[in-house]
Amino acid sequence: MKVSTKVEYGMLALTDIALYSDNGSSVSAPDIAERQNISQKYLEQILTHLKQAGLIRAQKGLRGGYALTRPADAIRLSEILNALDTGILEPMNGTGKDGEHSLRDAVNTCLWAKINRAMLEFAESKTLSEFMQECREQMAGDWDLYII
Repeated sequence: MKVSTKVEYGMLALTDIALYSDNGSSVSAPDIAERQNISQKYLEQILTHLKQAGLIRAQKGLRGGYALTRPADAIRLSEILNALDTGILEPMNGTGKDGEHSLRDAVNTCLWAKINRAMLEFAESKTLSEFMQECREQMAGDWDLYII
């Protein structure tokens, strides 16, 4: 299953902010862009969506940047996904024109609606904090592969 770059980069950016602002400091857009290899101009557009959704706040000034508006364990992945792509977790439509059932409707119901429901359940059950912990574990496991 493919997701848009907006969703992919938004998840990267928000996770980066959460990881690097653990002590309450803010994280600058240039730092996020460099660490995650994202165009800063595109990143700024994504950060605007996250800010409008109330997930992050911007701080101006010398040590300005972005920080979470609430603890990572109070942010559900479903909130993030909906902020970045309003249609990503919406239910599928049922029947075709005039109430007819077609093969397309059957495929939508038997496959895509079930996948969408599972994704919604997963996204609602997982917090940003839990997601970050899994990312930390994954990154720590990767370090074991490097031998100098």
